[in-house]
Amino acid sequence: MMKNGKKVFGFGSALLALTLAMTGCTGGGGSSTVSGEAKGGEGSTAEAAGNAYVLGEQPLEFSFYGHYDWYTMPNWGEDKASEWIKANKKVNVVPISSGGNAKQKLSTMIVSGELPDVIWTERGADVESLRKAGALVPFDDYLDKYPNLKKWAGQETIDMLRSEDGKLYQFPNWYTTQPNGNAGYLVNKKIYNDLGAPSLETTDELYDYLVQVKAKYPDVVPLEVGQSAGGVDIMTSAFAENRPYQYSSLSMKAIPSGDALTSVFTDEVFRETLVYANRLYREKLISQDAFTQPLEQVEQKIITGKAAVYVASSPTEFGAIGNSILSEEDPEAGYIMVWPVHKEGLDKNKIFPGTYNQLGWNVSVITKSAKDPEAVFAFLDWLTGPEGQRISMWGPEGLYWDGVDEEEAPKFTDAFTSDTKGRDELMNSTVNLQWVGNTVYVDNSKMKFESTLPEDKKSWETKWQSEITWKTQYDTTEFVNLNPAGDTNEGIIEQSVGEIYEKAKAQAILNAGSEEEVLAILDQAEKDAQQVGYAQLLEYKTQKWKENLEKLGR
Repeated sequence: MMKNGKKVFGFGSALLALTLAMTGCTGGGGSSTVSGEAKGGEGSTAEAAGNAYVLGEQPLEFSFYGHYDWYTMPNWGEDKASEWIKANKKVNVVPISSGGNAKQKLSTMIVSGELPDVIWTERGADVESLRKAGALVPFDDYLDKYPNLKKWAGQETIDMLRSEDGKLYQFPNWYTTQPNGNAGYLVNKKIYNDLGAPSLETTDELYDYLVQVKAKYPDVVPLEVGQSAGGVDIMTSAFAENRPYQYSSLSMKAIPSGDALTSVFTDEVFRETLVYANRLYREKLISQDAFTQPLEQVEQKIITGKAAVYVASSPTEFGAIGNSILSEEDPEAGYIMVWPVHKEGLDKNKIFPGTYNQLGWNVSVITKSAKDPEAVFAFLDWLTGPEGQRISMWGPEGLYWDGVDEEEAPKFTDAFTSDTKGRDELMNSTVNLQWVGNTVYVDNSKMKFESTLPEDKKSWETKWQSEITWKTQYDTTEFVNLNPAGDTNEGIIEQSVGEIYEKAKAQAILNAGSEEEVLAILDQAEKDAQQVGYAQLLEYKTQKWKENLEKLGR
């Protein structure tokens, strides 16, 4: 599954509102089309008919923009799932690419007065900027007519997604009411067994293992920490109990202490983690190009077996592909996962390298450019429901599943386990089309089926999810939506603190020659952050945190 979004750049709501007003962007004129005379506003097809819009009765086409530098939507209709949807539900999705520069692309569309019909982006400041400018369509009138979102996400999640005006504008992706996630430690099985399958429970044991790998396998990266050294963030979980990495990540940069959020730079767990990472870097035990390597380079290391250990927020994504390729060439090769590493003396059952929250990953919003927003919502609601999820995850009926049981879970065919290569290729082809993922339905369907299989027939990814990763993810719902809008005082401070954070993290890992130098870099970062208003930002985030706790009744 594609989870854990990349960085998105904000834009000022004041500028946006002015631009929208000048261009008339909020008044329609986008590219979505529905056949028939009635389109948009009071004349929408569903309202004219006095009932719910029915997918497949007439063609529906809308434009879709993924607001990420890294995202390129696959061509709609070229994979088995979207080909079926296009033929049977008469839905065509027209992609709009960011061109590798999402901030500039969205700004250009705003200035031209041509917003896409659907924008897929992070929750928070960008969405609120669009909402305040009057560019988004609220979903409240649709929730009872199209019941999948309300049924599967639940009222609490929907209420957490509401904007300040009390309305719902965001359709969540991979929302959940139960633990999920793939964060953790992937281990190269061939190398591990060759070195005697030593214990890898503690940070000291991990260090000793990496030293052995470096000595025996000079062409292998002992510890791959991924793009921008994201794996180092995950490793903060090893140095404290009940400590998700999110606290000290770039996205949050705030540590809960009592009833307030405090500085990441003075946090002992973050400081100890960077001291550890710096030592590994100086001894060439982790990726030497972690801060410059592209994601494709990380993937190549994993699928070709050139990493001994890989720590990441979703190592199973590349691990599943690598395990399939390597084990096909050599039955002794492939990947396993190990229980999350912890500092000596800590309870391993209280170590959480990953996080999840009820709201999931990101969201889709429908703009007023859409001629029939209700029809678009009807499609998204169908897609997040059981039938939509079955088809988008495992393809059309008759190939890897045939029929459903009393709980609407798919009845998987023999091909699901016998044709694992074809199944995985199909699933990989639709990863970047899963915009409204229903975690509970998908995960429970997989687990229900997997529980009936012998060990050698179980899916590699599902095996490790059930045995390790889902058991070691921490619920961080209370910490969602803490980030301020980019054009507010707090938003400007957040940008400055983020730059200080990124610079300090890189310097501490790459440039420090000792533990003392690492700590000195973080001490200076704390001073710099306070000078740009970090205390004010932390006060803002604390208030947002308390509002979340109140909504959740905690």
